[in-house]
Amino acid sequence: MSSKEKILIIRFSSFGDIVQCMAAVSYLRKNHPNSEIHWVTKQEFAPLLDLHPEIDKVWVLDKRSSFSNLYRLANMLRKERFTIIYDAHKNLRSLLISYVLNPFSILSILFPKRLKWYSRSKSRLKRFFLFKLRINFFDKPFKGALSYLKPLRKNEEEKLFLNKNTWKFSSKVKEKVDSLLYKDEPFVCLAPSAAWEMKRWPIEYWKKLIEINPNKKFVILGGPKDDFCKKFEELYPDRVKNLAGKFSLVESCFAVFKGELLVSADTGLLHVADHLGKKAIALLGPTAFGDPSGEWVKSIKSDLPCQPCSKDGRGKCSQDVYQNCMIKITPELVSSFM
Repeated sequence: MSSKEKILIIRFSSFGDIVQCMAAVSYLRKNHPNSEIHWVTKQEFAPLLDLHPEIDKVWVLDKRSSFSNLYRLANMLRKERFTIIYDAHKNLRSLLISYVLNPFSILSILFPKRLKWYSRSKSRLKRFFLFKLRINFFDKPFKGALSYLKPLRKNEEEKLFLNKNTWKFSSKVKEKVDSLLYKDEPFVCLAPSAAWEMKRWPIEYWKKLIEINPNKKFVILGGPKDDFCKKFEELYPDRVKNLAGKFSLVESCFAVFKGELLVSADTGLLHVADHLGKKAIALLGPTAFGDPSGEWVKSIKSDLPCQPCSKDGRGKCSQDVYQNCMIKITPELVSSFM
């Protein structure tokens, strides 16, 4: 067997979680400089992982895959003879892959040199206390990217931090994005949408933020269903470009890289800015695990007793003033950090 270490990271989704988990790649590379790093993920996120220069191979799991297809993929991975496995997802699919790759994991103490297996706990008991009993035993703030490093650290005293990372964008991506952005002018990226309504900043606040910054250019990023974004360009056509729905995931990431600043709620693009070392302002409301890890990101919270109340923004607000945690983050406050 080759003496070269081979590492497999398992994280299937979602956008933001995968970006935060990418912090583990640089950490593993630093501690295993001659290793080969592989990653298994869902098909829609493979182009994102292909951007990372330190990932040697991306394995794809079709989200429609049957159990037999998953088992077939696991057997293909087993042939790679990985020396380190990091299960950063901890669901049934990742556990099946881990078991196929390391069926004797329960006897690993007898075979310490065969394979090292790490996993990131979902901390279900802590989640129960937080979301059901309103008792928070998680780190405050809970920095998502660093949470993916904790299972890998040598000891509990090791200080963890997020490095500024570089991605390898293709010339095709650069040319398309550059053709739609402002030419030779600094601009601020705004990400006004989010997967779940509860963590969205009010639309009127986005309008006000643009209004009170008349000397800045803005680029709006979002998906094809974010029709409300066109209102911003209609109101301020000379200094707002609505590019929501015009970029792929990778192209949106490059736009964030090109901008001087990103303003966003707890979204995948926020974690892209965090990972790439780009200045950003994070508007954090109900979510528990969205805090950026880099010192270059300014996090703004209302610090209400009811925060955080949701894993990812799903659910209903329990307060008399709906979304009060987001409403209390005023455009004037955000503007003061721009």
